[in-house]
Amino acid sequence: MKITVLGCGTIGKLWLAALSSQNHSIQAWLRVPQASISIQLKHYDGKISHQQFPANNEKHLAESELLLVCLKAWQVSDAINNLAPKLSPRCAILLLHNGMGTQDELLPLLNPILLGVTTHAAYQKNGIVYHKAQGMTHIGSATINADKLSGLADVLHSALPDVAWHNKIYTISWMKLAANCIINPLTVMYDCNNGELMNHRAQIQLLCDEIHYVMKHDGIHTTKQTLIDYVMNVIEQTAENYSSMLQDIRAQRHTEIDYITGFLLRRARIHGLSLPQNTIFYQNIKRKEEAYERLSPHLSGSRK
Repeated sequence: MKITVLGCGTIGKLWLAALSSQNHSIQAWLRVPQASISIQLKHYDGKISHQQFPANNEKHLAESELLLVCLKAWQVSDAINNLAPKLSPRCAILLLHNGMGTQDELLPLLNPILLGVTTHAAYQKNGIVYHKAQGMTHIGSATINADKLSGLADVLHSALPDVAWHNKIYTISWMKLAANCIINPLTVMYDCNNGELMNHRAQIQLLCDEIHYVMKHDGIHTTKQTLIDYVMNVIEQTAENYSSMLQDIRAQRHTEIDYITGFLLRRARIHGLSLPQNTIFYQNIKRKEEAYERLSPHLSGSRK
Protein backbone atom coordinates (compact mmCIF):
# COMPACT_ATOMS: atom_id res chain seq x y z
CA MET A 1 0.00 0.00 0.00
CA LYS A 2 0.95 3.61 -0.41
CA ILE A 3 0.68 5.16 3.06
CA THR A 4 1.29 8.56 4.62
CA VAL A 5 1.83 8.79 8.39
CA LEU A 6 0.66 12.16 9.65
CA GLY A 7 2.47 13.14 12.83
CA CYS A 8 5.80 11.65 13.84
CA GLY A 9 5.86 11.48 17.58
CA THR A 10 6.53 8.19 19.33
CA ILE A 11 3.60 6.22 17.88
CA GLY A 12 3.96 7.73 14.40
CA LYS A 13 7.63 6.71 14.24
CA LEU A 14 6.78 3.25 15.52
CA TRP A 15 4.27 2.78 12.70
CA LEU A 16 6.62 4.19 10.05
CA ALA A 17 9.29 1.65 10.96
CA ALA A 18 6.82 -1.23 11.25
CA LEU A 19 5.06 -0.56 7.94
CA SER A 20 8.32 -0.14 6.05
CA SER A 21 9.36 -3.63 7.18
CA GLN A 22 6.42 -4.98 5.13
CA ASN A 23 7.60 -3.18 1.99
CA HIS A 24 4.77 -0.67 1.89
CA SER A 25 5.46 2.64 0.17
CA ILE A 26 5.73 4.92 3.20
CA GLN A 27 6.26 8.58 3.88
CA ALA A 28 5.94 10.90 6.87
CA TRP A 29 4.03 14.17 6.85
CA LEU A 30 5.40 16.84 9.18
CA ARG A 31 4.04 20.24 10.20
CA VAL A 32 7.35 21.86 9.26
CA PRO A 33 8.06 20.59 5.73
CA GLN A 34 11.27 18.64 5.22
CA ALA A 35 12.40 16.12 2.63
CA SER A 36 13.06 13.24 5.03
CA ILE A 37 13.00 12.09 8.64
CA SER A 38 15.49 9.90 10.46
CA ILE A 39 14.23 7.40 13.05
CA GLN A 40 16.25 5.47 15.61
CA LEU A 41 14.23 2.74 17.31
CA LYS A 42 15.13 0.39 20.15
CA HIS A 43 12.82 -2.62 19.99
CA TYR A 44 11.45 -4.47 23.01
CA ASP A 45 13.71 -7.43 22.08
CA GLY A 46 16.79 -5.20 22.39
CA LYS A 47 17.46 -4.75 18.67
CA ILE A 48 18.26 -1.23 17.46
CA SER A 49 17.33 0.06 14.00
CA HIS A 50 18.15 3.33 12.29
CA GLN A 51 16.15 4.29 9.18
CA GLN A 52 15.43 7.30 7.05
CA PHE A 53 12.05 7.95 5.43
CA PRO A 54 10.86 10.43 2.81
CA ALA A 55 8.57 13.19 4.01
CA ASN A 56 6.10 15.80 2.74
CA ASN A 57 5.94 14.58 -0.85
CA GLU A 58 2.65 15.92 -2.26
CA LYS A 59 2.54 13.38 -5.11
CA HIS A 60 2.86 10.54 -2.60
CA LEU A 61 0.15 12.15 -0.47
CA ALA A 62 -2.22 12.46 -3.43
CA GLU A 63 -1.70 8.78 -4.30
CA SER A 64 -1.91 7.48 -0.71
CA GLU A 65 -4.45 4.75 0.05
CA LEU A 66 -4.19 5.32 3.81
CA LEU A 67 -3.55 8.39 5.93
CA LEU A 68 -2.52 7.15 9.38
CA VAL A 69 -3.08 10.02 11.82
CA CYS A 70 -0.82 9.86 14.91
CA LEU A 71 -1.23 13.41 16.21
CA LYS A 72 -2.36 14.76 19.56
CA ALA A 73 -6.15 15.03 19.56
CA TRP A 74 -6.14 18.84 19.61
CA GLN A 75 -3.98 18.92 16.47
CA VAL A 76 -6.10 16.55 14.36
CA SER A 77 -8.88 18.68 12.85
CA ASP A 78 -6.66 21.55 11.67
CA ALA A 79 -4.16 19.15 10.12
CA ILE A 80 -6.69 16.98 8.29
CA ASN A 81 -8.85 19.90 7.16
CA ASN A 82 -5.74 21.50 5.64
CA LEU A 83 -4.65 18.29 3.90
CA ALA A 84 -8.09 17.15 2.72
CA PRO A 85 -7.96 18.95 -0.67
CA LYS A 86 -4.69 17.15 -1.45
CA LEU A 87 -6.03 13.67 -0.68
CA SER A 88 -7.77 11.25 -3.00
CA PRO A 89 -11.39 10.81 -1.84
CA ARG A 90 -10.66 7.06 -1.77
CA CYS A 91 -7.83 7.50 0.75
CA ALA A 92 -8.89 5.98 4.09
CA ILE A 93 -8.19 8.11 7.17
CA LEU A 94 -7.38 6.22 10.37
CA LEU A 95 -7.49 8.36 13.53
CA LEU A 96 -5.14 6.87 16.12
CA HIS A 97 -5.02 9.17 19.14
CA ASN A 98 -6.14 9.51 22.74
CA GLY A 99 -9.58 10.91 23.46
CA MET A 100 -12.73 11.26 21.38
CA GLY A 101 -14.56 13.97 19.48
CA THR A 102 -12.06 14.96 16.78
CA GLN A 103 -14.26 13.54 14.02
CA ASP A 104 -16.95 16.10 14.90
CA GLU A 105 -14.50 18.89 14.02
CA LEU A 106 -13.63 17.66 10.52
CA LEU A 107 -14.99 19.39 7.44
CA PRO A 108 -17.35 17.23 5.32
CA LEU A 109 -15.22 14.55 3.67
CA LEU A 110 -15.83 11.82 1.10
CA ASN A 111 -12.99 9.78 2.56
CA PRO A 112 -13.68 6.62 4.60
CA ILE A 113 -12.85 7.38 8.25
CA LEU A 114 -11.77 4.81 10.81
CA LEU A 115 -11.13 5.06 14.54
CA GLY A 116 -8.36 3.24 16.37
CA VAL A 117 -7.03 2.78 19.88
CA THR A 118 -3.66 1.28 20.77
CA THR A 119 -1.94 0.01 23.90
CA HIS A 120 1.66 -0.25 22.68
CA ALA A 121 4.10 0.84 25.39
CA ALA A 122 6.61 3.24 23.86
CA TYR A 123 8.30 6.53 24.64
CA GLN A 124 10.88 8.84 23.10
CA LYS A 125 14.03 10.14 24.78
CA ASN A 126 16.97 12.03 23.26
CA GLY A 127 15.62 11.35 19.79
CA ILE A 128 15.41 7.58 20.30
CA VAL A 129 12.08 5.72 20.31
CA TYR A 130 11.95 2.94 22.91
CA HIS A 131 9.32 0.29 22.17
CA LYS A 132 9.05 -1.27 25.63
CA ALA A 133 6.26 -3.78 25.09
CA GLN A 134 3.88 -5.00 22.41
CA GLY A 135 0.27 -3.96 22.72
CA MET A 136 -3.07 -4.29 20.99
CA THR A 137 -4.51 -1.97 18.35
CA HIS A 138 -8.27 -2.00 17.73
CA ILE A 139 -9.68 -0.37 14.59
CA GLY A 140 -13.18 0.01 13.16
CA SER A 141 -15.29 2.14 10.87
CA ALA A 142 -16.50 5.58 11.88
CA THR A 143 -18.30 6.22 8.58
CA ILE A 144 -20.50 3.90 6.53
CA ASN A 145 -18.10 3.91 3.57
CA ALA A 146 -15.39 2.45 5.85
CA ASP A 147 -17.44 -0.63 6.83
CA LYS A 148 -15.83 -2.76 4.12
CA LEU A 149 -12.25 -1.95 5.10
CA SER A 150 -11.84 -4.72 7.66
CA GLY A 151 -8.98 -6.12 5.57
CA LEU A 152 -6.93 -3.13 6.69
CA ALA A 153 -6.63 -4.77 10.11
CA ASP A 154 -4.74 -7.68 8.51
CA VAL A 155 -2.40 -5.30 6.69
CA LEU A 156 -1.59 -3.43 9.90
CA HIS A 157 -1.36 -6.63 11.95
CA SER A 158 1.36 -7.93 9.63
CA ALA A 159 3.40 -4.81 10.39
CA LEU A 160 2.79 -4.20 14.10
CA PRO A 161 0.78 -6.94 15.82
CA ASP A 162 -1.69 -7.31 17.34
CA VAL A 163 -4.37 -5.50 15.32
CA ALA A 164 -8.06 -6.45 15.40
CA TRP A 165 -11.12 -5.17 13.56
CA HIS A 166 -14.17 -4.26 15.65
CA ASN A 167 -17.67 -3.64 14.35
CA LYS A 168 -18.37 -1.65 17.53
CA ILE A 169 -15.26 0.52 17.74
CA TYR A 170 -17.27 3.23 19.55
CA THR A 171 -17.59 0.91 22.57
CA ILE A 172 -13.86 0.12 22.55
CA SER A 173 -13.08 3.82 22.26
CA TRP A 174 -15.34 4.61 25.22
CA MET A 175 -13.56 2.06 27.43
CA LYS A 176 -10.17 3.53 26.54
CA LEU A 177 -11.58 7.02 27.14
CA ALA A 178 -12.80 5.97 30.60
CA ALA A 179 -9.31 4.78 31.56
CA ASN A 180 -7.81 8.01 30.24
CA CYS A 181 -10.37 10.12 32.15
CA ILE A 182 -9.10 8.54 35.36
CA ILE A 183 -5.39 7.85 34.85
CA ASN A 184 -4.40 11.10 33.14
CA PRO A 185 -5.93 13.70 35.50
CA LEU A 186 -5.16 11.67 38.65
CA THR A 187 -1.48 11.23 37.79
CA VAL A 188 -1.28 14.99 37.23
CA MET A 189 -3.02 15.67 40.54
CA TYR A 190 -0.59 13.45 42.47
CA ASP A 191 2.44 13.94 40.16
CA CYS A 192 3.01 10.19 40.05
CA ASN A 193 3.36 7.21 37.77
CA ASN A 194 0.32 5.12 36.92
CA GLY A 195 1.04 2.42 39.48
CA GLU A 196 0.82 4.80 42.42
CA LEU A 197 -2.88 5.30 41.62
CA MET A 198 -3.46 1.97 43.38
CA ASN A 199 -3.34 4.07 46.56
CA HIS A 200 -6.36 6.12 45.44
CA ARG A 201 -9.01 3.46 44.85
CA ALA A 202 -11.78 5.48 46.51
CA GLN A 203 -11.30 8.37 44.08
CA ILE A 204 -11.09 5.99 41.15
CA GLN A 205 -14.42 4.47 42.15
CA LEU A 206 -16.09 7.91 42.42
CA LEU A 207 -14.85 8.87 38.94
CA CYS A 208 -15.93 5.49 37.53
CA ASP A 209 -19.42 5.95 39.00
CA GLU A 210 -19.87 9.20 37.05
CA ILE A 211 -18.27 7.87 33.85
CA HIS A 212 -20.44 4.74 33.89
CA TYR A 213 -23.52 6.92 34.26
CA VAL A 214 -22.66 8.79 31.05
CA MET A 215 -21.72 5.59 29.19
CA LYS A 216 -25.07 4.07 30.08
CA HIS A 217 -26.90 7.11 28.66
CA ASP A 218 -24.68 6.94 25.55
CA GLY A 219 -25.76 3.35 24.86
CA ILE A 220 -22.55 1.65 26.03
CA HIS A 221 -23.58 -1.58 27.76
CA THR A 222 -21.14 -2.49 30.51
CA THR A 223 -21.46 -2.93 34.25
CA LYS A 224 -19.92 -0.52 36.74
CA GLN A 225 -17.74 -3.29 38.17
CA THR A 226 -16.54 -4.29 34.69
CA LEU A 227 -15.50 -0.68 34.10
CA ILE A 228 -13.65 -0.46 37.44
CA ASP A 229 -11.90 -3.79 36.77
CA TYR A 230 -10.88 -2.60 33.29
CA VAL A 231 -9.40 0.64 34.63
CA MET A 232 -7.54 -1.12 37.45
CA ASN A 233 -6.13 -3.63 34.96
CA VAL A 234 -4.83 -0.80 32.75
CA ILE A 235 -3.21 0.79 35.80
CA GLU A 236 -1.54 -2.52 36.72
CA GLN A 237 -0.35 -3.18 33.15
CA THR A 238 1.13 0.34 32.83
CA ALA A 239 2.28 0.74 36.45
CA GLU A 240 5.75 2.06 35.57
CA ASN A 241 4.48 4.48 32.92
CA TYR A 242 3.97 8.20 33.34
CA SER A 243 0.77 9.32 31.63
CA SER A 244 0.98 11.43 28.48
CA MET A 245 -0.93 14.20 30.24
CA LEU A 246 1.54 14.34 33.13
CA GLN A 247 4.40 14.46 30.61
CA ASP A 248 2.64 17.32 28.78
CA ILE A 249 2.09 19.27 32.00
CA ARG A 250 5.70 18.80 33.09
CA ALA A 251 6.90 19.98 29.67
CA GLN A 252 4.36 22.85 29.67
CA ARG A 253 2.65 21.60 26.52
CA HIS A 254 -1.02 21.76 25.59
CA THR A 255 -2.79 18.61 26.84
CA GLU A 256 -5.56 16.46 25.39
CA ILE A 257 -7.90 17.14 28.33
CA ASP A 258 -10.59 18.70 26.08
CA TYR A 259 -10.84 15.41 24.15
CA ILE A 260 -10.70 13.20 27.24
CA THR A 261 -12.54 14.57 30.28
CA GLY A 262 -13.82 17.44 28.11
CA PHE A 263 -15.53 14.97 25.77
CA LEU A 264 -17.02 13.16 28.77
CA LEU A 265 -18.44 16.42 30.16
CA ARG A 266 -19.89 17.39 26.77
CA ARG A 267 -21.70 14.06 26.52
CA ALA A 268 -22.94 14.50 30.10
CA ARG A 269 -24.41 17.92 29.26
CA ILE A 270 -26.24 16.46 26.26
CA HIS A 271 -27.89 13.95 28.59
CA GLY A 272 -28.53 16.54 31.31
CA LEU A 273 -26.12 14.89 33.76
CA SER A 274 -23.91 16.48 36.41
CA LEU A 275 -20.37 15.13 37.00
CA PRO A 276 -18.93 17.04 39.98
CA GLN A 277 -15.85 14.84 40.50
CA ASN A 278 -14.75 14.77 36.85
CA THR A 279 -15.46 18.51 36.58
CA ILE A 280 -13.02 19.20 39.44
CA PHE A 281 -10.24 17.28 37.70
CA TYR A 282 -10.98 18.90 34.33
CA GLN A 283 -10.78 22.37 35.87
CA ASN A 284 -7.53 21.48 37.64
CA ILE A 285 -5.84 20.56 34.34
CA LYS A 286 -7.18 23.67 32.58
CA ARG A 287 -5.82 25.91 35.36
CA LYS A 288 -2.39 24.33 35.04
CA GLU A 289 -2.45 24.77 31.25
CA GLU A 290 -3.58 28.36 31.44
CA ALA A 291 -0.90 29.22 34.01
CA TYR A 292 1.96 28.52 31.61
CA GLU A 293 0.16 29.31 28.34
CA ARG A 294 -0.43 32.86 29.57
CA LEU A 295 3.33 33.25 30.00
CA SER A 296 4.16 32.10 26.47
CA PRO A 297 2.08 32.54 23.31
CA HIS A 298 4.02 29.66 21.72
CA LEU A 299 3.21 26.15 22.96
CA SER A 300 6.11 23.77 23.22
CA GLY A 301 3.99 21.05 21.58
CA SER A 302 4.00 20.73 17.81
CA ARG A 303 2.49 18.69 14.98
CA LYS A 304 5.76 16.98 14.28
